Amino acid sequence: MDILGNLTSTLPTFLLTSIPGLESVHAWISLPFSFLYAIALSGNTMILFVIITQKNLHEPMYYFLSMLSAADLGLTISTMSTTLPIFWFNSREISLDNCITQMFFLHGFTFIESGVLVAMAFDRYVAICDPLRYTIILTTSRIIQMGLLIIIRTVVLIVPLLLLLKSLNFCRRNVLSHSYCYHPDVIKLACSDTRANNICGLIDLILTTGVDTPCIVLSYILIIRSVLSMDSLKERHKVFSTCISHIGAVAIFYVPMISLSLVHRYGQSAPKVVHSMMANIYLLLPPVLNPIIYSVKTKHIRKAIFSLLFTK
Repeated sequence: MDILGNLTSTLPTFLLTSIPGLESVHAWISLPFSFLYAIALSGNTMILFVIITQKNLHEPMYYFLSMLSAADLGLTISTMSTTLPIFWFNSREISLDNCITQMFFLHGFTFIESGVLVAMAFDRYVAICDPLRYTIILTTSRIIQMGLLIIIRTVVLIVPLLLLLKSLNFCRRNVLSHSYCYHPDVIKLACSDTRANNICGLIDLILTTGVDTPCIVLSYILIIRSVLSMDSLKERHKVFSTCISHIGAVAIFYVPMISLSLVHRYGQSAPKVVHSMMANIYLLLPPVLNPIIYSVKTKHIRKAIFSLLFTK
């Protein structure tokens, strides 16, 4: 038994959870999930394709939108790889190494999406508050630098966080709360001291959400101030309407994320099905809705997609 216990501690295995209490209808539940994943994959792939192929979309706003779609594709694939096998094959087991790999991509693409939303807020700020210098400030080389900075920040923050997991002991068969590996969920099951992990996680939270959210809020305070200084009501509406898609993207990213964090921290007495549904909404909603929002609210994207689909 000691040998088995040591082996379990060295090579821990986790059990992923789908939707508690509904295990008998996994096949039926998989249908809407598969449909939503198909929308996320096809929608974001289409937006990437039209931005790459249509020269009139080679502008800063659409470059940032392509980054957002790429991050959404990464998020979709990261969660789909474990969620659908649970529904289809009841494949729940995952090793620590595979769990860490999934967390690298899952949390990594989440950090990237947060950074891209800040870049998009800056794009809207420059376009509205300093339109004459828009093309001077947001050059192609500067957009590439911003993208590289977002990726570098993500790697620098995520690698130490995940390496610290390798030093933890997991001395029993561990059941996770979600259908994917989520860092706060994993460290909660460790038998050893997790203070370093918690501190590193808090630092990462401060340097991502804690920095990105105020930057987005500040951008919109300056945008609103600039819009309100315009004399024409029609012009105000026209200018601010260019921000609607981005505001929607920010809302569907941050609201589920904050809600899941609150449920994890304060909702211990909440039914497990609530935790599970919030976790799935958190990572599935943005990739599904972002392509729809930008296709509906952005005329050039809408025209490019219609041209691609209906022009022979």
